[in-house]
Amino acid sequence: MAENKGIWVLGEVNNKGPLALTLELLTKAYELKETLKEELSCVLIGKDIGNASEKLFEYGADRVICVEDDSLEPFCEMQQGKILAFLCKQRMPSIIIAGATDRSKAVMAMCATSVGAGLTANCMDISIDSDTGRLLQTRPAYGGNLMATIVSEKMPQMATIRQGVFEAAPCLSKYSSNNEGEIEKIAVPQDLLQNPFHLEACDEIKKDESSPDYENAAIVLVAGRGIGDETSIKGLKRLSGLIGGVVGATRPVCDMGLLPHSAQIGQTGHIISPNVYMGFGVSGAAPHTIGIQGAKVMIGINTDKDAPIFDFVNYGFIADAKEVISSLIKRLEAKK
Repeated sequence: MAENKGIWVLGEVNNKGPLALTLELLTKAYELKETLKEELSCVLIGKDIGNASEKLFEYGADRVICVEDDSLEPFCEMQQGKILAFLCKQRMPSIIIAGATDRSKAVMAMCATSVGAGLTANCMDISIDSDTGRLLQTRPAYGGNLMATIVSEKMPQMATIRQGVFEAAPCLSKYSSNNEGEIEKIAVPQDLLQNPFHLEACDEIKKDESSPDYENAAIVLVAGRGIGDETSIKGLKRLSGLIGGVVGATRPVCDMGLLPHSAQIGQTGHIISPNVYMGFGVSGAAPHTIGIQGAKVMIGINTDKDAPIFDFVNYGFIADAKEVISSLIKRLEAKK
């Protein structure tokens, strides 16, 4: 029986090019490629996707596999999942990773079912076992209180990964400078292009531009239960404006209605990787700290000297977070 070979990233693109998450995954997949010495391909399935290829080569792709057809819009996970499964059965990759977006999670699930493979969702890390060469897939378990490492028994080994877990960086391969990677356009059987549903795009729901961009923010200030009142939230927003940051929250603060759930930082919210993270009154429970591991510098402020956040941050201050917010605002405004 032929051996499974090749690392695939299921990419996503829009009219501006590849999504940031796709570039993050390619950066990590390039590390896997260097270990396994296998070809790295980015798979694109959809309509009007061909112009994104050059950027993908810059981030390490040896090959871009394109299945492009007008029938692939509007999006249908069953249709695209079966196309990905068709490609898998033909090419037999060893690893397929994708972003943990609504689209890619649905496509990966459909593909895994079709090829009889396992799928690990919402991974926080992936690596290669030095002894077996298998993919180690690490994800939160038991409500985020511990991290479990999963090894798939069947091929291909499939995983989805949240945005912000890895940092995107152009690689130093021979493709990073002259874009000599190969673009391969695949014609799949017509029956796979037949959408099993009659889908009609009525209107496009656009992202609210006023919403903070947590994944790409340089500074993120997070409100914890320790400052759980409206006055303190207003102060934190004021402080954020003075230093060019965005305000997020832990789940309890969102559950209290002080900030919307769209502001939640952590396992079930946004996974962030800012230059600076500041936690005000944040205790540091695992479901929250899972979402801030990518931060360059982490600062925690809490009155409880035994708060778990102090085991996690670079700088910890045992202080009243409300007083710290007020003091910082006064000092920063005095300098204006």
